[in-house]
Amino acid sequence: MAMEQRISLVTLGVKDLARARRFYETLGWSGAHQPDDEVCFFQAGGMVFGLWTALGGHGAPGIELAHNVRSPEEVRAVLAEAERAGGIIVRPAGRADWGGTTGAFADPEGYVWEVAHNPGWTLHDDGTIHI
Repeated sequence: MAMEQRISLVTLGVKDLARARRFYETLGWSGAHQPDDEVCFFQAGGMVFGLWTALGGHGAPGIELAHNVRSPEEVRAVLAEAERAGGIIVRPAGRADWGGTTGAFADPEGYVWEVAHNPGWTLHDDGTIHI
């Protein structure tokens, strides 16, 4: 199974979630979805933009890309494909606190991609995603 060519989510690590959210809302972004005190999502066209205080485990500036899939089984398949291609599994597939299935791999340069199935988000046939 080949990984579909798309980015579903870009997440920035932030030190102060409230400040970061205010900044983007002041720029005119609206419709923030904040399920808890650690993360906030904005719909950004056909993808999602996130702010997360726990990125890398310490709220440091950082970035994580995400690739959402249509089933929990696809999470494992995409991780296996990434490993075969030379990536390193940094989080094996498993059940997430938020109810989906997630895992992650790093590409040869160290950039981390989360692979996730989120049953609460709609992944359309054309690859666009909506929260």
